[in-house]
Amino acid sequence: MLHIALRGWYAVGGWSTKQARQDEPTLDMPGGSERRYGFLRHAARIGIRALTFCMFHEAFLDELAVLSLALATLQVRQREVGLFAGLPLLPKLSRQKPLSGTEMARAVSVANDGTAADAQLVRLGDKQVLWSADGKSFLMYARQGGKLIALFDPVGPSANWNELTSAFRSLARRRNCIPVFYQVSEAFLSSSAMAGIRGYKLGELAEITLPAFTMSGGDWANLRRAINRATRDGLTYEFLSPDNVPSVLDELRTISDAWLAHGGTREKRFSLGAFNPAYVATSPVAIVRMDGHIVAFANVLTTEKGAAFVDLMRFLPGAHRGAMDFLMVRLIEDLKVRGFETLNLGMAPLSGLRSGTTATLWERTGAFVARNGNRFYGFQGLYSFKAKFEPEWRPRYIAVPAGSNPYLSAAATATLIAGGLSGIFRR
Repeated sequence: MLHIALRGWYAVGGWSTKQARQDEPTLDMPGGSERRYGFLRHAARIGIRALTFCMFHEAFLDELAVLSLALATLQVRQREVGLFAGLPLLPKLSRQKPLSGTEMARAVSVANDGTAADAQLVRLGDKQVLWSADGKSFLMYARQGGKLIALFDPVGPSANWNELTSAFRSLARRRNCIPVFYQVSEAFLSSSAMAGIRGYKLGELAEITLPAFTMSGGDWANLRRAINRATRDGLTYEFLSPDNVPSVLDELRTISDAWLAHGGTREKRFSLGAFNPAYVATSPVAIVRMDGHIVAFANVLTTEKGAAFVDLMRFLPGAHRGAMDFLMVRLIEDLKVRGFETLNLGMAPLSGLRSGTTATLWERTGAFVARNGNRFYGFQGLYSFKAKFEPEWRPRYIAVPAGSNPYLSAAATATLIAGGLSGIFRR
C-alpha cells in the first residue's frame, strides 16, 4: 500500500515538475496534456488515499515507516518542490486580500486592550478579520487552498469565543473550506470541545512572568558571565519608541537582509512577522549597539494590559556572539522596570511532545521529526535559546473538526507561513 501511495505521489509530482520547466502544454504522450493529467490526477488520488489510510491504520503500516516518510518529504530539494505542487490537497499559496486601514485600526484597538500581545500581529495586514456580534472580539485568519486558517485564540473577551468559533466554521463551510485553528491554547480547546473541535499539540509557547524574573543564583551563572563579557566588550542597549524607529530603519534593514542571507532563509508570514518598514515602525524596537553601530534588534509588540511579545529577533552575523543573549536579558529587565507583566517569546515547535507507548501517532511523528530534523530546522536550538531565560511553557495546538486530517491541515498551514511550497524547504 505504501508502494501505491508513493507511486501516486511521485506521478503527479513528476508531471508538475515537468510542467514548470516548459512553456507549452504539449507532452510526449498521445492525447496531449489533458489525457496525461487526467491519468496522473487519478493516480495521485489513489496514492493520497492509500497514504492517508496507512497513516491512520497502524496495522497496515507501522509508525516508523510513516515517520520515515515524513522525514523523506523534508529532504526534497528546492528544485524538486514540484513533487508537492501538483497535489490537489496542497495547492499553491492563496492570495490574501489586504486588510483595510479602517479594519486594521479597529482590530489593533481591541488587541491593545487585551492580554495577548501576539494578537498585535494583525498589524501585518496579511490576514482577514471575523468580528463577534458585539464588535468586542475577533478572529484573524487567512485562506490556504481548501483550508481557512485562524491564528491564535480569538482576541477579546472569552465569552465571545464560542460565537466566533461557530461563525468561523460557518464561514469556512460557505467557502467550501475546512476550518483550522492554529496555535490555540488549552482554554480554547476546552471552550470548543462541544463543537467537535479536536486539538493536536504543536509545541509549547515560552512566556516569562516579568515581576518574578531574577538572574540571582547559581543556575544563572553562565548567562551572567556572558552578559558581563558583552558589557566589557562595549555592547549597549536602547529601547526605541515607535517615533524614533524611522531614523534607524535603514540600519535595521541592513541587519535583517544579512541575517536572512546568512541563514539561507526568506521572510515568513501569517504567524511570524516580516521586515516591512511600515510594520516595524508601528511598535517599539530594542536595539544593541557596538562601536556606535546597531548589531542586533527585536521589535516588541505590546498591549495596554502589560503584555509584551517579541516578534522579529535579528542580528548582524559575525558582529558579537553574545549580542542576542545581551539583547534579551536587557529587554527583559527593561520591560520589568516599565511595569510589564509578561513577555511572550513565541512557540518552540514540536517541544513537549510525548514519544512513549502511550503517545498518539501524531505525537510520535512530531517527536521523531524534532529529534531527527535539526538539519532542516533548528528545533533544539530554538528551544534551548528560549529555555535559558527559564520561561513557563504553555502548550499550543492545531485544532480541526473531528474527522478532518490534521496532517494535511498542518501542511497547508506550513505552506501559508512559508509563503509558498518552496519556502517550506528553506529555513
